[in-house]
Amino acid sequence: MKGLYFQQSSTNEEMFVFQERENLPGTEDYFVKLQVKACALSQINTKLLAEMKMEKDFFPVGREVSGIVLDVGSKVSFFQPDDEVVGILPLDSEDPGLCEVVRVHENYLVHKPEKVTWTEAAGTIRDGVRAYTALHYLSHLSSGKSVLIMDGASAFGTIAIQLAHHRGARVISTACSLEDKQYLERFRPPIARVIDISAGKVHIAESCLEETGGLGVDIVLDAGVRLYSNDDEPPVKLQLLPHKHDVITLLGVGGHWITAEENLQLDPPDSHCLFLKGATVAFLNDEVWNLSNAQQGKYLCILKEVMEKLSAGVFRPQLDEPIPLCEAKVSMEVVQKNQGRKKRHTGG
Repeated sequence: MKGLYFQQSSTNEEMFVFQERENLPGTEDYFVKLQVKACALSQINTKLLAEMKMEKDFFPVGREVSGIVLDVGSKVSFFQPDDEVVGILPLDSEDPGLCEVVRVHENYLVHKPEKVTWTEAAGTIRDGVRAYTALHYLSHLSSGKSVLIMDGASAFGTIAIQLAHHRGARVISTACSLEDKQYLERFRPPIARVIDISAGKVHIAESCLEETGGLGVDIVLDAGVRLYSNDDEPPVKLQLLPHKHDVITLLGVGGHWITAEENLQLDPPDSHCLFLKGATVAFLNDEVWNLSNAQQGKYLCILKEVMEKLSAGVFRPQLDEPIPLCEAKVSMEVVQKNQGRKKRHTGG
């Protein structure tokens, strides 16, 4: 039985390799043995692995999985054989999701609704958790609020827009290309304004202030920001990401800025401006629930909520066509280089 692994020390060698795995041992107390039906392909955060002292010669690949329970440990209370489940393997998982069978602690799984396909479940779970964390826990979104979602045509942006609409929010979004703009304009209910930033000439702050009658936006979900002057930033970042000052300018009184920029630097004038607005800044960390065992109950509630919303048709993910496991190596190289737009996955 083969699984896909990431070579952390690779230079000119292949980044990803299939390795033969030994037969799995008997299922431990709280663990579930799972036959993987679909696994999403997501970037591996090598920087986080180094910070967490989790570097290995070969790191298991694939964490968002859906499948059928084959066996359960003696102390498992939530699942039984033949249950259909979905979840995200923990960072320290010894098994790659890109494999036929994995072992996972029951606290990382929830039941998959019958209406949801294997690929929808695996392809939605991570971005669904991110969107729910950003809009529910970090910004406390409620009906009537205005929300700016950067790069709305991305896999994460698509789910965040739909979840915001479901909560009764007024959504503004940015598009990184003409194709993205056309995609966003087809949303129903419609997005209040789609700001095309592909040419690099549109001023995001002015557009948002105009759309909100000068009041500013209540919530901002960025996809990264520029921190420095134009001369110090790469051309692609200059074109597609707003400057941090633009985000601060377009925030309304009591606004929430949810940022994916882990190295965000705020100078005293930036902080003073946020202080005058009574605004807050929160960091959207993909692994925040994984890194805190004390929050496991909340995490399971979010997983269940995401699957319920998916089953009810509240949102639909933007997915690529599924690929066979044997092609996962090449596809992961594309994903790791950040060249994919839609969520890729194996299985059917």
